[in-house]
Amino acid sequence: MVSVSKVSVKNIKIKTAINNVLKPLGGMKHFIKPGETILLKPNFNTPDPLPAASDPDFIQAVSEIVYSAGAKLVMIGESSMLRLNTCKVFEKKKMYKLEGSPKCPIRLYSFDEKEWVTKIIPNGKYLKKVTVPKMLYEVDKIILLPCMKTHFIAQFTGALKLAIGFMKPSERIALHMGHVQEKVAEMNTIYKPDLIIMDGRKCFITKGPSQGLIKEPNLILASKSRVAIDIEAINEIKKFDKNDLRNFKAEELVQIKYSKELGIK
Repeated sequence: MVSVSKVSVKNIKIKTAINNVLKPLGGMKHFIKPGETILLKPNFNTPDPLPAASDPDFIQAVSEIVYSAGAKLVMIGESSMLRLNTCKVFEKKKMYKLEGSPKCPIRLYSFDEKEWVTKIIPNGKYLKKVTVPKMLYEVDKIILLPCMKTHFIAQFTGALKLAIGFMKPSERIALHMGHVQEKVAEMNTIYKPDLIIMDGRKCFITKGPSQGLIKEPNLILASKSRVAIDIEAINEIKKFDKNDLRNFKAEELVQIKYSKELGIK
């Protein structure tokens, strides 16, 4: 089985592209059993358009595929950046229209309004403990839906950094005070997603995470490995001239290198 599957979205519908990218991994039914509750974690750090934030059409397509695989309930969970209200971000992204859809009845959850639990990070050097949504450990499966983009602090944000959306907002201030990439890696030791589907139709190759120079790889990527899919995405960004990652090998980024040392898949 391939580590990272990648397909072009040119001239095909987004749902078809997602189904196609999952085929080499066994299809969605390989990951989901009938009757399971599935948590989808998009990137709604802000309400900006792709690639700054997730595209609702992409989320709907994934949700429909998950339901077709037999899921009982699809939940969309997120906590936006500290100064923003997550429910208002949902509203601006028109996500509540999806929640009321009879065809694909997703349920939206703002982590900010749910119960939190504190997790100790064994052998954490930079992050000793973290407060995360209790539901992270109550659902049957977790599917990450990252965007593809550079980040002005963390260099790159994809599947690994998406985990920061699970961190209680008040704790993110300290996160950004130093060793951000190391903390991102350590944050990923407290959970393991079952599948990652990355929307790489557009990407930032400079700045990020909410603005930058946009290019169009026109790709959808999928993998069971956070590290592998991020390496592939970084290499896609590096194909464009004047990208902010041009002086680095993907494996040299601290969040990638340290995640490998920690045994994160």
